[in-house]
Amino acid sequence: MSGREGELRKLDAQEGNRLIPSKFPPISLFDDVADEDEFQALYELQARTNPRLLNKAGNLNRLPSEEIPFGIQGCTAAVAPFTHVNPDGSRFSDGSFGVLYLAENMETALSEVRFHQDLYWRRVQGLHYDRLVFRGLKGAFGPSLLHDTRVLGQDHPVHSPDSYADARILGARLRKAGVEGVAYLSARNPGATCWGLFTPRNVTAMVQSAHYEMIWNGAEISSVNRIVSD
Repeated sequence: MSGREGELRKLDAQEGNRLIPSKFPPISLFDDVADEDEFQALYELQARTNPRLLNKAGNLNRLPSEEIPFGIQGCTAAVAPFTHVNPDGSRFSDGSFGVLYLAENMETALSEVRFHQDLYWRRVQGLHYDRLVFRGLKGAFGPSLLHDTRVLGQDHPVHSPDSYADARILGARLRKAGVEGVAYLSARNPGATCWGLFTPRNVTAMVQSAHYEMIWNGAEISSVNRIVSD
């Protein structure tokens, strides 16, 4: 695809950042093995002895085993967005499939998460204060065949801050065509690059960095603070 929807290009190895809620403890089911055969053996054992852990692993039917990057540091974190799919969807997904989102720097990742947390908590009635803690992750991926919409500019509908309609149509089409992801412009930190990966197979690391807190004061996310250094 090219022209008015962007262009397909092979990108070299990239590094990115993301945030996940810290209230969900990390699990190591995918990190404890080096290959698919070991994973199948461990999975069958856990199915008999620890079904609650399997629930934390998510729906493995959503992700072919050949797409799991066994043996990398942080494999579980790389796989989680594809086995725990948000049914409400995201910018490039209608909720029927997962996307791994990364931002070029933590400032952009914080801007994206802050916006969505603020939007969510505004809909909750009667909550006057809360402290939301997130775990920062530094990821590496590639080389990857990605669709680049950055050439379209910040004002293109696929980068809209208010509607995901165009982006979701594009995302579904690209994923069906076998494209590995999208490089796009952040709507919350204009000009910054974000990536949405349709598969974790090219992820080479996903390592925990700092922790951050967002303070909800009853009306908005009033502050964001780093609480654990890298």
